[in-house]
Amino acid sequence: MGINLKDLTVIKPINLAELRGRKLGVDAYNMLYQFLSSIRQPDGMPLQNSEGVVTSHLRGLLSRVSYLNAEGIKLCFVFDGVPHPLKRRLLDERKERKKKAQREWEEALIVGDLEKARMKAQQTSILTSKMIDETKEVLDTLGIPWVQAPSEGEAQAATMVKDGILDAVASQDFDTLLYGAPIMIRNLTLSGKRKLPRQQKWISIEMEQIILEKVLEKNQITQNQLIDLAILIGTDYNRGIHGIGPKKGLKIIKECGSAEKCLEKLDQQIDNLDELRKMFLDTEIYSTKNVEVKWREPMKSKTIELLCGKYEFSKSRVDNALDKFTGPKKSKAEQFTLGDFS
Repeated sequence: MGINLKDLTVIKPINLAELRGRKLGVDAYNMLYQFLSSIRQPDGMPLQNSEGVVTSHLRGLLSRVSYLNAEGIKLCFVFDGVPHPLKRRLLDERKERKKKAQREWEEALIVGDLEKARMKAQQTSILTSKMIDETKEVLDTLGIPWVQAPSEGEAQAATMVKDGILDAVASQDFDTLLYGAPIMIRNLTLSGKRKLPRQQKWISIEMEQIILEKVLEKNQITQNQLIDLAILIGTDYNRGIHGIGPKKGLKIIKECGSAEKCLEKLDQQIDNLDELRKMFLDTEIYSTKNVEVKWREPMKSKTIELLCGKYEFSKSRVDNALDKFTGPKKSKAEQFTLGDFS
């Protein structure tokens, strides 16, 4: 879910050519949920093979990674680990929303409202541990590296960028900035348009680049103050203070300097303030000391056997995707610095 800090950020539209040669740490759960939500049949059912195994996430994965590879963009998928206990409230709320959407989906199917059914079905998406294992297996056959985070994937990816292993984090969630990612990329997608729910209207979607240093400069705050600001608004780990949004939160954090002084002024209390800060500041568990990221050529025969055999993809679809890996080579990737993203 994440926190909406868009109004406080400095967004620069960016195209695929500008990302050529970059090594991007992909928030795997974030991207796979996009596929599970959007790649569905007209009645909202996800794509499946003849045995009822959901394949929407793998269809999206194959299309996305092959296309971006052909553009010379290197992806490394970073998977979430065990969620922090403080995230239990949010996870329970998400579960209840999915149950409600499931009921509404079934009701819409009964009355024949396919548009509503599809919209509600998108809200029921569940990423299972089996789907995660399937995704990792496909990535292995395609030669795409992946990393298992001990907890938050965004935090692991942010640390990998800070340590120079990757160039940027690709995610939709602004929480990425709270974990200290120097550069984040949003809307890393193949399509430049998105359909509005229940309307025959489409809106343009641009890829966006956000540099943390510029965000702090724009708002004249420190990284610690950005984290305090987020805690006052509410994060995945706490509800925040009622009535405090990004703009009001920025104003008061600049006036008071810290969350403690803001809470004192507001006559409010957050009992576990230090623990919440630690969620974003303590990156010791995300050490990259033993993290190795390497890209390989895809194992063509094994990929075809897996996707065409087990998941019943058409061979032409898989061949077309593999051609994007083995086609004309892009220019050799260079080493990039923060200035190259300016």
